[in-house]
Amino acid sequence: MFKHPLFTKLAALAAITVLLLFGLGMIEDVVRDRLRYRSITAQSVAESLAGPQTLMGPMIHSACVESWEVETGKGDERRMVEQRREFLLTAMPEQLKLSTGAAMEERARGLHKVNTFNLKAHVTAQWGPLASLVPQSSMKNSRMHCGAPIVMMAVGDARGIRTAQFTLDSQTLALKPGTFHPTYSRGLHAALPESVRGKADGLTATLDLELVGTERLAFVPLGGNTEVQMTSSWPHPSFGGRFLPSEREVKKTGFAAQWRLSSLATTAQADIANGKRICLGGTDDGGHSDYVPGGATPGDCADSFSVAFIDPVNPYSLSDRATKYGVLFIALTFVAVGLFELMKKLRVHPVQYLLVGSALCSFFLLLVSLSEHLPFGISYAVAASACVLLLAYYASHMLGGLARGIPLGGGIAVLYGLLYVLLQLEQTALVVGAIALFLVLAAVMVLTRKVNWYGLSQGNTPPRRPMAPPEVRPPTPPAARPATPPTPPVSAV
Repeated sequence: MFKHPLFTKLAALAAITVLLLFGLGMIEDVVRDRLRYRSITAQSVAESLAGPQTLMGPMIHSACVESWEVETGKGDERRMVEQRREFLLTAMPEQLKLSTGAAMEERARGLHKVNTFNLKAHVTAQWGPLASLVPQSSMKNSRMHCGAPIVMMAVGDARGIRTAQFTLDSQTLALKPGTFHPTYSRGLHAALPESVRGKADGLTATLDLELVGTERLAFVPLGGNTEVQMTSSWPHPSFGGRFLPSEREVKKTGFAAQWRLSSLATTAQADIANGKRICLGGTDDGGHSDYVPGGATPGDCADSFSVAFIDPVNPYSLSDRATKYGVLFIALTFVAVGLFELMKKLRVHPVQYLLVGSALCSFFLLLVSLSEHLPFGISYAVAASACVLLLAYYASHMLGGLARGIPLGGGIAVLYGLLYVLLQLEQTALVVGAIALFLVLAAVMVLTRKVNWYGLSQGNTPPRRPMAPPEVRPPTPPAARPATPPTPPVSAV
């Protein structure tokens, strides 16, 4: 049975399919390498310019030291030993408003491009009575010493600070680098007069800040009531973190978003007072998901929210998604060629199947290479058109005429069109792909509904007709023979 030509051909097609899958795997490795190079490019830009940014503050803090003497020893060995306690006093704003606008700038390293932003923020913070800045003794007869109150604004990467101006109750204060905070050291600060400590009527401060960063911006809702308004010309924001915008509007020309948060809904004030790390503001290898560094869990991080300036038409991500459909492309094309071979009584050599599959694989390599130099849509159209024309031309000779080659090329063109639609869809890609696959399966079943599959397994030679029994004829009587004349005697000489 296994020596039958049908099974021999099926074995050859199976070997060809394995070979083509190996080729697709190599193309997927190329795409992943390109993705890794892009990630390296993003890190290079962040190292040269500034990384993802996080805004936290303003808040007021004051470092204090409490010291006291304790008697130790007995008898003549008694002596007084000084002990001390270091602690930090903080005052969070009751009202915090941030009005921000982000202008996008594209940076490149070779063929790879990275989205950077130039943020201009106007921050208004209002504090109530500053009783929390008044130190409280924990030991009797202790001595208390506190440094000057400092108002600080922490950022994710201080290299991104371009300009900053700080005003306290209509008085401009000089800003200096650093925050003097033991946990959030990157940023800027201004020293406040000692008279603000314990001030009953509170303070009002404004900060105008220009900040640059890469791909992502995060905020910590530090106020009792926090309101953040953000606008940008980038039309593809990705909102993340612990809170989504209360209001948002995304258009082709950009987006506008607004967050309104109460301290009743967030533990950000307590998190910052306890020195929890700010985890958002970093990215993983894909560049779009929340990142928790150092193996920390989300519970180890302070509450925050963020927006990422993603590129939904990233050619490498789309090419990686496209190559995942390579197996389906090869299978459907082989099925189509097999149907022509079956319905039209043709014979297609396994080498011809190999060449058709190789042309399909070359599409994905053309796509990723062209998309590095051209927009993805144009690259897709060029690669798909080239492969469709090549396959239609080859199929016309392989299947014995244009009337058979052009429909095969048209079917492959429909497959490429469907794949492009799937790449553009995000929420409905699965349902569209499932429906399309069902329709293809239904078409194959309808076209082959009258095929005698058992007859195929018995070979293509027509069955022999039974031999008719030999015709029985009556015996023919022997014909009368002419009389033979007698032989004359021979006379003797």
